[in-house]
Amino acid sequence: MVPRKLALTPALVAHVHRVVEDPGPDPHLVYHNEEDYDAVVRGLLSFHISGHDLWLFAYGSLIWKPEVDFVEERMGTARGSHRSFRLKINRWRATKDQPGLMMVLDRGGQCRGVLYRISAATVEENLGKLVRREMSVKPASNTPRWITVQTDQGPVQALAFVIDRNGRTYSGKLSPEETADMLSKACGHWGSCAEYLHNTIVHLAERGIHDQNLWRLQELVAERIARAREYWVAGSNDLSQQTANGDR
Repeated sequence: MVPRKLALTPALVAHVHRVVEDPGPDPHLVYHNEEDYDAVVRGLLSFHISGHDLWLFAYGSLIWKPEVDFVEERMGTARGSHRSFRLKINRWRATKDQPGLMMVLDRGGQCRGVLYRISAATVEENLGKLVRREMSVKPASNTPRWITVQTDQGPVQALAFVIDRNGRTYSGKLSPEETADMLSKACGHWGSCAEYLHNTIVHLAERGIHDQNLWRLQELVAERIARAREYWVAGSNDLSQQTANGDR
């Protein structure tokens, strides 16, 4: 359960939503093909002991949309990394006219998240699904890496998607206000960035995780959406009044 009342309510999130058609791949970019994905999987498997289960560390949307078949869920903390909105997007949950941000694992601090244990028998299949979901454009900015995650049962080696600070879509450090400005407006054919933020906070809270930075961010996003809503309503009322006066 969410420990306290969210300022970013479903009603406010709904105000950001709009129907957007998928613009499709950008002709100016190069995308991974099936051979590329298979090569990534082979590379990951070369650092994984054959016949052993694999741990996947989830810190954002993989928590509420795992995309993989797992046999165990465990809480864990990745020290030396933190979750943050620093991946620039202009598709999926944004558009070129209104860019957005997605969450990444970046250097510094620590991150409490969820570990999924994938059975050895399905490791290759699930890795294939993961890289196809998380990686699209070449070279990728959000890349799979092996990290150490601390759990109550001891440390485990886990796979996590970590931002490359030299990547083309890395935003660099933004202020909470700058981040909130983008998250409060961006929406694409997958939904809005505000929805992504709301879903992440709610599903973290269900597992007893309170991310102070995300909590402050949702307050800022809620303020901006509410302000935009008030402005829109006021403008509509003025227009209605002008129309009514004109009909007299």
